[in-house]
Amino acid sequence: MKSPKRVLEPSERISEVLFGLIMVLTFTGSLSVAEAGRDDVRAMLIGALGCNLAWGIIDGVFYLMGCLAERGSNLTTLRAVRQARDPQTAHRLIADAAPAALASVLDAADLERIRQRLNQLPEPPLRARLSKTDWTGAVGVFFLVFLSTFPVTVPFLLLPSAPLAIRVSNAVAVGMLFLAGFAYGRCVGRSPWLIGLSMVALGGVLVALTIALGG
Repeated sequence: MKSPKRVLEPSERISEVLFGLIMVLTFTGSLSVAEAGRDDVRAMLIGALGCNLAWGIIDGVFYLMGCLAERGSNLTTLRAVRQARDPQTAHRLIADAAPAALASVLDAADLERIRQRLNQLPEPPLRARLSKTDWTGAVGVFFLVFLSTFPVTVPFLLLPSAPLAIRVSNAVAVGMLFLAGFAYGRCVGRSPWLIGLSMVALGGVLVALTIALGG
């Protein structure tokens, strides 16, 4: 039985979580441990949740645009292959559309079999359309960006002391940034420790810039 296609690849899911974390850090990092009051915390929570809600929607829309562009490109390539005047032209189009590593191991016989199989496919639609999987992926992107806000904001909801909540929130954010960066490093074949520490450093730089700019 053929396994279903993943809505998002692991590296994509981790990237969305990192994006959400960095976004919320620009809000929590603007609070002063010595001066923050309950009103400041409330305004920060509203701003952080609202910003991640908006960016979750925007990122979901961008995801759909990417899916539509990919499907449109695939349709264009399929039509060009089927309308090619000779097999050699079709072979070149197929090789150009394939990933470089795959194209490098395809010989003329392989390309010809692919061309014949493509010619046997039903007539393609006139224009690219989004599938149910694409919409599911967009919803997944939204929730990944939006829900990544909550672990960092929960201390402000549970702890009565604003300074203590800030410290706990920062510790949670640092831990999540490191874990997400560590996992991303493993997905992309880079040093997990280096990427994890880099993400923590990036979060710290963004917080410092936010404070320096009066955010």
